[in-house]
Amino acid sequence: MCIGIPALVERCEGAYALCRTRDGLCRVDLALTGPVSEGRWLLVFQNAARECIDAQQARQIDAALDALAAIAQGQPLDIDRFFPDLANREPQLPPHLQAQLK
Repeated sequence: MCIGIPALVERCEGAYALCRTRDGLCRVDLALTGPVSEGRWLLVFQNAARECIDAQQARQIDAALDALAAIAQGQPLDIDRFFPDLANREPQLPPHLQAQLK
């Protein structure tokens, strides 16, 4: 399974950036995203930036990773805590699938 980790850009160094993740500092390859500015969030897999994301997406991904860690430790899954964006609402189809229902 491939899991992307949010990383906050602290400093750019040419084709690489020094980023802070939930696990500490890492050097990230920017070949797929191109140059980015300090303070930007990236979704990183195996020390390579896959895409730029916003702070809200970074928080949601970190919460999902926290949920995985809790499950791995045998803790009960609290959907409202780990996935507040999904709590108390009906599931929504993405726009491209909603269009097919018309």
